[in-house]
Amino acid sequence: MMELSEQSSSRTVEVEGSTVHFHDVGSGPPLVIQQAFGPLPGTTAWLTYHRILADLAVDHRCILLDYPNFGRSSAREFHEPVHDLYVRNTLAVLDELGLGAVTVLGVSTGGTVALDLAMTAPERVSRLIVGGCSASTGGDPYLLAPAPTEVGRLFGECQSGPADLDRIARLLRAIVYDAKLIGDDLVEQLYAWRIREPEHAEAWSRSTIVARSNLQALSRITVPTLVVHGRSDRMVPLEGALMLLGYLPTADLVVLNNCGHWPPFERPREFVAAVRAFLGNTSFAVP
Repeated sequence: MMELSEQSSSRTVEVEGSTVHFHDVGSGPPLVIQQAFGPLPGTTAWLTYHRILADLAVDHRCILLDYPNFGRSSAREFHEPVHDLYVRNTLAVLDELGLGAVTVLGVSTGGTVALDLAMTAPERVSRLIVGGCSASTGGDPYLLAPAPTEVGRLFGECQSGPADLDRIARLLRAIVYDAKLIGDDLVEQLYAWRIREPEHAEAWSRSTIVARSNLQALSRITVPTLVVHGRSDRMVPLEGALMLLGYLPTADLVVLNNCGHWPPFERPREFVAAVRAFLGNTSFAVP
């Protein structure tokens, strides 16, 4: 285990006229970690993944990205498939750091970005670890689960008006299986961030997410891929993971029970065990 500092690992790069924030911690083979979905703008990659970093950064260079309108990246209006924008930001960070092909890890939105990156720039991706994600901007069609899902609906409510403490609390506690993991201090922190930086939510509300299906293109991804999905995910149901498994020719699946949309936050020990088994090409047994 190693000591980590959110402040000292903070870095930025200018991309297309806006600031993209990321963290750079640890040493070893690069592991690029894409931010997960959450309430705007205070959700950061550090928040979602900080419980797995002490383990993974021992022997990996962990690079955690914040997206425009989230975390410490700039507010930015867009009118395109939003994951394409996040892919360009990722490539700019990789270029800034002089990195070639990397392992990419991402849950939630981060998983969709990782898949998009592997389709857009396959020469930059050597392995994928994803979960809690769709393949497509705008989501994939479900056979059984309703759309929008519960978390998707709560996110829409959060974005439909002024910052509201109760709405942010409902959204955060629906993201995880065990609502007790979301303390009042975290809810108040994200609420205060929303009040302090209204331009992020305003830029998001002015933007247009252009939908695009990537399902058929998934067959082009031939690098080793691990899907780690929470059994009780109320944003992307488990059938979303099974759908990915049907399209990705080299993917394996680990399902974590009693787990919601943020497995690295909610079940960090088991998530790291699955990731390390995958990276080491050993058994996927989870303790």
